[in-house]
Order: sequence, then C-alpha cells, then structure tokens
Amino acid sequence: MPRKATGAVRPIRKAGKAVAAARASKATKEKTRPAGGRNATANGFDARRFLTSVGAGRSSVNHSAKAIVFQQGGPADAVFYIQKGRIQLTVVSEHGKEGVVAILGPGDFFGEGCLAGQPLHISSASAMTAASVIRIEKETMIRVLHEQPGLSEMFMAFLLSRNIQIEADLIDQLFNSSERRLARLLLLLANFGKAGTLETVIPKVSQELLAARIGTTRSRINFFMNKFRKLGFIEYNGGLKVHSSLLRVVIHD
Repeated sequence: MPRKATGAVRPIRKAGKAVAAARASKATKEKTRPAGGRNATANGFDARRFLTSVGAGRSSVNHSAKAIVFQQGGPADAVFYIQKGRIQLTVVSEHGKEGVVAILGPGDFFGEGCLAGQPLHISSASAMTAASVIRIEKETMIRVLHEQPGLSEMFMAFLLSRNIQIEADLIDQLFNSSERRLARLLLLLANFGKAGTLETVIPKVSQELLAARIGTTRSRINFFMNKFRKLGFIEYNGGLKVHSSLLRVVIHD
C-alpha cells in the first residue's frame, strides 16, 4: 500500500532543490569567472589581472593558517578577493558564543558589505589554511565596478551565488537534521557542483569547526563522521575525501 506523504518531506525536498540551485549557480560562476587574456575588454581591461595583481588601491597579502584578516567591529573599508586558500567568517555574540557563518575559497569575495554603506565589520575573517588575498580599497572597487562591465558581471555572479547559498543555509538550518547539515557542508567543502571532480577537503578541518558551522556538538559530529566513513561516503587518507554518494544523505526522504 503506498506510503502517505507527510508534511516533513516537503522542506527537505526544498532544501535539496536549494542545494541543486547553489550547485548550478557555482557552475555559472565558474563560467563567468575570468580566465586569462580572453577576458580583456575592448579598452584593454582584464578583470582577472585586476584581481590577481597589485596596483593603485589594491594590495596582496599572504596569510598563514589561523591568521586574522579583519576583526568583528573593525572598520569596513575594503573588499577582499581570495586567490588561494580558505577563509572562514565567524561571529561572536555578546555572551561570547562563536558561530561560523561562512567558509570561502579561491574566487570568492568577502568584506563586500562596505559597498552598501556598512561602516564596521559584522564578522571576523581568518585564514583556515595558508591563503593569498587581494585587498581592494572601497573607493577603488566602487570606481572599477562602475567603469568596467567585466568586473561588474563577475561580482554580480558571485553575489547571486552567495545569496542562493545563504538561502540554502537557512532552509538547511530550519528544516534539516544535523546529520543532513553536516553532509551538505562536507559536499560544499569538497567543491561539489563545481566544474571537475570532487576535491580532497582541507586536511586540518576540525570537528570543532564543523560543529560551530552547523550548530551542534563535537560529539555529534564525531558520531556522524564515523557513520559516514563506515557507509563509504567519506574516507581518511592523509586528508578527508568526500564521495559524491554522500549526496544521498542530503536528498534522502
């Protein structure tokens, strides 16, 4: 006899669709991301070169793992572009509770709130691994966005992708179990949905960080990680490798 559908199924399916949308948006961002001289416009402007070189109003900074890029409450006066490595954004409440609100990688921007008039950073940014970051002063970024359509399109693609990601995160937090939230986070860390194959997750990602990101305890993370490993969804081999089969946990009804 057919199983009667319940109201709880729909939110989970919506989260699955949101994940798929985020994957599609990431693929779009990969296509629109500049690659070499092919992205130079008629006036000679190359968005990729602009974002990977130093010059007036922009500088390059190499950060070691755990280094602070900027702190919550500090002046928001620049936009940052990640060339390599991973950056995490964290927020600390008045009572000292810390939460990880985003984990970003190469090709991502952060600190863009200053362009909307945000005077102070509402989160802290720190390097999860050794990272190379381009710092673009607010005035320079605003000017180039107005003058160069190539950079504007690239930046808009990133903002749309981030908006979809945030919406999917909210659905995930509201309707999905901590097990599904962990599975989805691991897939995102492994670049699931980007062009190419899954990548090995950064070797030093801690269970404490994963717990802070999805809003649960370290003991629960440890339990689910062992479960995923026994089911063959992940494996440890000098680092954490995530298999696409882990997607079953995310979309399973």
